[in-house]
Amino acid sequence: MTRRMRRSFSKEFKEQMVQLHASGKPRAEIIKDYELTPSSFDKWVRQYHDSGSFQEKDNRTPEQEELIKLRKENQKLAMENDILKQAALIMGRK
Repeated sequence: MTRRMRRSFSKEFKEQMVQLHASGKPRAEIIKDYELTPSSFDKWVRQYHDSGSFQEKDNRTPEQEELIKLRKENQKLAMENDILKQAALIMGRK
């Protein structure tokens, strides 16, 4: 089984594909003509309609944003905890 190289598409190309779809060109025809994956095309259409942007950070839900924030905070607190443990070990030896 051969693997395809991962392709990247410009914002302008994605907008053109969404505009083609909005103008009435069938989804299957767009996917076939431009050799796109159905999931990518559907994602572009959904993102464009939801936020008008194809950037992941612009299309996150508030829950996803909060989860990312909490994970960062958790990582920071774990690192601070490790530092304090090391300091306690050093101070305990003296």
